[in-house]
Parts: sequence; structure tokens; C-alpha cells
Amino acid sequence: MAVGVLCAVQGETEAAVVEAVAASGGRLAVTRRCADVGELLAAAEAGLGALAVVSADLDLLDRQAVDVLHRCGVRVVGLGDPTRPWLAERLTAHGADLVVDVDRADDAGAVVREALAGLGDGPPSAPPPAADPLPVTTAAPGSTVAVWGPTGAPGRTWVAVNLAAELAGLACSTLLVDADTYGGAVAQVLGVLDEAPGLAAAARAAGQGTLDLRALARLSPVVMPDLRLLSGVSRPDRWPELPASSLEVVLAQARRLAQVVVADTGFCLEQDEMLTYDTRAPQRNAATLTTLEHADLVVVVGSADPVGVQRLVRGLSELDDRGLAVRRRVVVNRVRPTVAGARPGEAVVEALARYAGVEEVTLVPDDRPAADAALLEGRALREVAPGSPARRVLARLAAEVVAALAPQAEAAGAAGEARSR
Repeated sequence: MAVGVLCAVQGETEAAVVEAVAASGGRLAVTRRCADVGELLAAAEAGLGALAVVSADLDLLDRQAVDVLHRCGVRVVGLGDPTRPWLAERLTAHGADLVVDVDRADDAGAVVREALAGLGDGPPSAPPPAADPLPVTTAAPGSTVAVWGPTGAPGRTWVAVNLAAELAGLACSTLLVDADTYGGAVAQVLGVLDEAPGLAAAARAAGQGTLDLRALARLSPVVMPDLRLLSGVSRPDRWPELPASSLEVVLAQARRLAQVVVADTGFCLEQDEMLTYDTRAPQRNAATLTTLEHADLVVVVGSADPVGVQRLVRGLSELDDRGLAVRRRVVVNRVRPTVAGARPGEAVVEALARYAGVEEVTLVPDDRPAADAALLEGRALREVAPGSPARRVLARLAAEVVAALAPQAEAAGAAGEARSR
């Protein structure tokens, strides 16, 4: 049976590609000649082809479009131009399976032969990655720690900021990412008033195939020793700027820039069932879901009042149902006797053990004066009130996170060393 080919090639090269496909001896057949990316994606989602031949300069062709093609089971073969090598590099960065330079329209037959050679048991091998423009901070990629919590403002951002600051205080290079698309405020908490969100700019660069370590370093300024900040979107209506396909690239580059990536996420895990049928439509909670899926450790934050504990129990159940927190640490914030009884810590631990099956809980005492002073000055708790009881608990949590991630980092480093040998 002939393999369907979706042809989205501009100029006179298109006719040469169609003729070469027709001369493939029945192995290939052009099933749709597409005028633009929209028609190409529609044909792929309809299952009309298994191979797409595209021009490197096709309008609106980005990483998200290539990701949609791959999820539809379509391999992407790009036609580059030797006179414009940056087009082929950009297409490779978008994730194309094969990029072939075509000097003249008559050379299109070579493209078909290359595609036929890659139509064996699996897709063509990916090209080797480009050399890093900046030295990698670690021999192996770093780890990602996602900070999540249910609705009700349990203190996700506050925990994420101070956890990242404590990790940096352990001489661990850290990148703090604000991936909360509902109420991102990491930059404001640290006193960084930046109107240009770094995460949105990084996602755009990833979608265009231009995000590398140097670009990510420019977008994430140093706010403390060993701590960089990738600020989030300034308004909730800007969530479409953070598609899942681009965030995956941003997180991958972030793990190469820092030993630990701490990501503050939104509260909502809902996935619109109607939108899942349209693979091109952006997902409202893509930033949160993508970050949790790629996290090596999830720090789940809840508040110590009766409503907050109930929401935390339900949130833990929702994480389990979705399989998003295989490795997690539960943190209960603002523990105080005025709302949880004479022995608030024991009451919270007992409730979580009984209703959620959680045995290990990190209890952060409520230290409102120290937290308010840090917020007023736009600094981390360790800088303003190093003796605060809340700060001491977060410092221990940071040490425990490093210890929990160490075996994984050692395994990744051993694997990388084996590959290099």
C-alpha cells in the first residue's frame, strides 16, 4: 500500500516533488497538495498522509505545527535552501525529522529518495544537536521542581520563591520560573517590575526554533547569587502565549542552564474535553499540566485551615488520578493555633494521614511579620529574617529536596558519561 504524502511546497519545486513521488514505483502517493500550514494540519489530522514534504520558509510553520504533525503520526521532511542556511537550521530546531537542501527544482527527486530511505521501521534519526553557545552548568541536565497547590491561595508563590532562594543559598544554581497563568506574581514578590515576561518571550523563541542557552540566559536575569528569574505573563488573558510544545523546549533548556529549576504553577488541572478533539487549539492550563508532567519532584502546598486542608486532600486525589505527582512532598503553609486548635501541627498531620494517606508533611509555621517584611522589601525570607521559624523550615525543605534529587542527578550523569565514552 502506498504511503500518503502531504505536499506543502512553494514555487516550481512543488511540481518536481509531485513528479518524483509519482515515479516512486507505487511506494509513495501524493494525497493532498496543501497551500498553507492550516490546510496541511487539517489533512494530517484527517489521516490523509504519513509523510509531509514542506518548504523551510512555509509561512506559520513553527514548532507547534511540527508537534501537531508528529502527534498525527506524520513525519516531516523539509526542503532547505543552500543560499539561506538559517532556514534549514530553523526547521531542524522546529523538530523536523529530515532536512534536505534543494539547490534546484530538479533536485527534488533526491528528497524523495531520502524520504524512502527513512520509511523503514522507524522515523529518520534526528540530526545531532548544535553546540551549546554557553557552557552547561552541570555534566548532566538539571532537575525540575514544580510547586503546585489547590485553589484558595495557599501560598504557592511564596513557597516557590523562598524554596528557590534556599536552594541558591546551598550553592546550587537555580532558575525560578513563573508558570502560573492565572495570577503569576513571582517578579513582584522579588521586587522585579518587568513589563516584558521572560517566559512568554522564551516560548516564542522556542516556537520559532531560536531558543538556546544564551537566549534563555538573557531572558532570565540574576536576582540573587546563584538564582535566576524567568518571569511569567502579566495578565491571565495572555495564557495562549504559552503552548505546551514550546514550554517543553523551554523546560529542557532551563535544565541545561541551572542545576535545579523551580517552577511556580497555577492551581487548575482541568483539561477541556471539547478542546482535546482539536489538537491545534491551545489549552487553558497547558502551562501547569506541562510543568507537572515534566517535573522530577512536585511540592504540593496547602494551607492549615479547615477549608485549606479539605482542598489539599481533594487536590492530592486529583493529582493521583491524573498521575502527575509520582514523586511529591506535601507542605502545609501558615500553621497556627488560632484556626487549627491548640496543637495545629498534630491536627493537620492527623487529618492528612486519615483522609489522604500522607505520612510525611512539612509544616511551615505562620510568621506573618517576617513574611510581610520580606514582601514589603521585595526580597526572600532568608535575606530579611534569617532567624524566622518559617525560614528555618524552608531551609530544611531545600536540603531535603537536594537530597531527594541527588540520586536522579547521579544516574543522569552516569548515563551521560557512558554516552560520551
